[in-house]
Amino acid sequence: MTFLLNAKEDILESLCNQFTIDDQCLFKITQTFLSEISDGLSSYGRPMAMIPTFVKGVPDGSETGTFLALDLGGTNLRVCEVTLLGDKTFSLRQQKYKVSEALKTDYLADSVDAFLTDTPSQGPDSHVSHAEEDSSYVPLALTFSFPVEQSALDSGVLLTWTKGFSAKNAIGKDIVKLLQDAFDRKHIHVKCVALVNDTVGALLSRAYTSGGCILGAIFGTGTNGAYVEEVSKITKLRQNPTVAAGGEMIVNTEWGGFNNSRSALPTTPYDNKLDRESINPRFQAFEKFISGMYLGEIARNVILSLIDAAPKPLLFGGRSSAVLNKQWGLDTAVLSEIEEAWECLGRFSPPAQGSPEAQKEEKLRRIQGVLAQRLELSLTDISLEDADVVRQVCNLIASRAARMSGTAVAAILVHTERARLWDHGEQSSAGLKDEGKRIGVGVDGSLVEFYPNFQTKLRASLRALVGPEVESRVDIGMAKDGSGVGAALCALVAQRQTQANHTNGAYEYDPKDIKVTPPIEIAYISSLSR
Repeated sequence: MTFLLNAKEDILESLCNQFTIDDQCLFKITQTFLSEISDGLSSYGRPMAMIPTFVKGVPDGSETGTFLALDLGGTNLRVCEVTLLGDKTFSLRQQKYKVSEALKTDYLADSVDAFLTDTPSQGPDSHVSHAEEDSSYVPLALTFSFPVEQSALDSGVLLTWTKGFSAKNAIGKDIVKLLQDAFDRKHIHVKCVALVNDTVGALLSRAYTSGGCILGAIFGTGTNGAYVEEVSKITKLRQNPTVAAGGEMIVNTEWGGFNNSRSALPTTPYDNKLDRESINPRFQAFEKFISGMYLGEIARNVILSLIDAAPKPLLFGGRSSAVLNKQWGLDTAVLSEIEEAWECLGRFSPPAQGSPEAQKEEKLRRIQGVLAQRLELSLTDISLEDADVVRQVCNLIASRAARMSGTAVAAILVHTERARLWDHGEQSSAGLKDEGKRIGVGVDGSLVEFYPNFQTKLRASLRALVGPEVESRVDIGMAKDGSGVGAALCALVAQRQTQANHTNGAYEYDPKDIKVTPPIEIAYISSLSR
């Protein structure tokens, strides 16, 4: 028994050393982030792609109008009507349709047509109806989370499908043109005026509902960020006409691919195993450290190493289960539930009054029950010590993810000159952009919304990197139905840019100019996956 206790203490100390990230490591990651941001802005083909979106301007919440939304995700196609109310709020109604993995653009067009024909609008003083032959077109903004190479606001070549879709004929083609051709073939008076990444949608949505935003970030099943950049800094655009117009543009970072070389990322043997057995080894490195798709698998690798420890097992008496033996068998939601049981959140109420030891034992018994149910183990095989070990493992993995997530936010703040890396000396914001003002950050995803203490730990990391003065001004808020509102607003921006082109004037965004009177409607496509 003494050997087992000492061995558990030794392995926990080792795991703590491997998964704990000190401030020095955070600084190294952030500095590498800054370097890769610059590389991606200056040349194409970088792992952190820094994709120009050609979306110029950010809303302030005063925009109004009624819009259509076409939302593609999983096996459902969601068509909805978005009504922007002009007071930073919006209303939404929707209809879902089934789709197959062999996705057809004609089916998307038919779904929009069906919604226009069969579903009367309920927006104030507005209507959505089937377009007559001589009527004007309905603008459509396409929010698209699949990998594309975008060359203009309304043009982008599909690089590959993900999430199980298999419409191979679309790969290598302009996805906007494919959809537009389907509308034209069916004489549906809809025009696709903008292609938007779902992370960009999160930024625009948060900007609308909060009055301003400079960064949209996804921390969920996957991770990505989009931010507002000066066009002059996107040097790889070179002779693109957008450069001459100047101003600002939203950039889609694709930061899930940050540091694929792993020169700065604190890699463990468990991370190496996950990467080697993944479908994309040596790619999406940052995402594999911090996103919900992978945290459960990292925990499974650690737990199995403790079960298989020699000369004596260190967990569950050496017994495993089908769940633990299957790759991706342990979902990150189980880690979240374990932390909820420990923190007395969600369905877990605080323990009854008693000594600290008694309360700790009660919380461990709850974790014991979660493990027995979710891992399909016998309750008799899980000791309270086992429950405590698994709890600490889950906490280490999730804490590392949250702290590393803070480096991405910090890097964007430093790059856009809204912060400086803090040396823990006296802090001054003199000379910084938005000095003394609120800095808006919109977030979406299951980790940042639901995982216990994730945002708190992200903020602690951010505070260590940029200092308490700047961190206190960073307003992090959830992006409400980001793709819907964001796509609608992007279509308005597209119309403004088109008007500027027609008048040969440089595009300047003024949210007061973007007021859409019903019944103008806008449709878009996005992925529901986060």
